[in-house]
Amino acid sequence: MRVLITGFGPFPGAPFNPSAALAKALARRRRPALAGVERVVHMFATTYAAVDRDLPKLFAQNPKPDIVLMFGVAGRRHRLCIEIRARNAVSLLFPDAGGHRPVRGVIRLGGPATLAGKAPFARLAGAAGARLSRDAGNYLCNYVYWRALERVRGARPLVQFVHIPPVGTKPRRRAKKPPTLAQLLKSAEAVLIALIAASRR
Repeated sequence: MRVLITGFGPFPGAPFNPSAALAKALARRRRPALAGVERVVHMFATTYAAVDRDLPKLFAQNPKPDIVLMFGVAGRRHRLCIEIRARNAVSLLFPDAGGHRPVRGVIRLGGPATLAGKAPFARLAGAAGARLSRDAGNYLCNYVYWRALERVRGARPLVQFVHIPPVGTKPRRRAKKPPTLAQLLKSAEAVLIALIAASRR
């Protein structure tokens, strides 16, 4: 069993991206349920070019990953969100970390409006105490999810994108205190274990 775990680096408005720290911590996690599972971690620079450059290489690795678990931060989320689908949409307003701004509002001209993964979403959400989401946004998180789902052939690999809330920031008005990285790690581990179980069925 081989698992690819990814996160993102900083981007405008987020000088610290907790998805990178979470992905690295999850790759180091030691638990009986993770015994014999090879985990490879990759940090994407938060640019469209980095995703287009790195993702094909990651999918072409030998052996190929059985699971691709991707994390990204969303400033307005207050808990883990299991993303059900990626939309064929990209923001024209917000530049990536390299200053690039897309020139068209879709990822693939003539492509479907959405792509959905094949992971057991409800099972993942239940295991992690997360909620399901049908909107991965229109920035790099949605973009990498779409590009990964495009590359799925048959049932492999199982691809899942998970949005996480910011950590170490002051809570918003009337909002709960942001979770710690340790709390996010516990939930992320539950997602990973549930994905491993699903992949082995």
